[in-house]
Amino acid sequence: MNKLQYTIKINAPVNKIYDLMLGISNKSTYEHWTAMFNPTSTYEGNWNKGSKMLFVGFDEKGNKGGMVSEIADNITNKYISIRHYGLVQANMEITSGPEVEKWANGFENYTFQENNGVTDIEVELIGLTEDLTEYMNNSWPKALNKLKEFCEQNIP
Repeated sequence: MNKLQYTIKINAPVNKIYDLMLGISNKSTYEHWTAMFNPTSTYEGNWNKGSKMLFVGFDEKGNKGGMVSEIADNITNKYISIRHYGLVQANMEITSGPEVEKWANGFENYTFQENNGVTDIEVELIGLTEDLTEYMNNSWPKALNKLKEFCEQNIP
């Protein structure tokens, strides 16, 4: 199990980034930047602390797949912690077995800090298996750059 970290500076206020990143006002803004992971990425649930959340997309056959998670913490405009504890495979939620162990009790943490209209975002992935490192190191920088571009274009 390892820990990966990604950071980015976005020239936009934290409240705007938080809203666009999570799709609070419009889920399509979340889907816009997470398309870098899967073109059909979306979520089912809400961002309230303690809530169950499914992070899902569809494969070429139309089967839903993704992660079963819990919003472990959410402090608006400051911090979000997501605990992954299962998978969605072929439209079914699976919370035990060898495939789940790659994600089980892994965390995705986001820290937001604004200074003079510039927001630093730190993404921390904790508890992933080594075989996911290359995928994450390839995907996360692209996704964060897409988020940056999107947020900076959508400043009110």
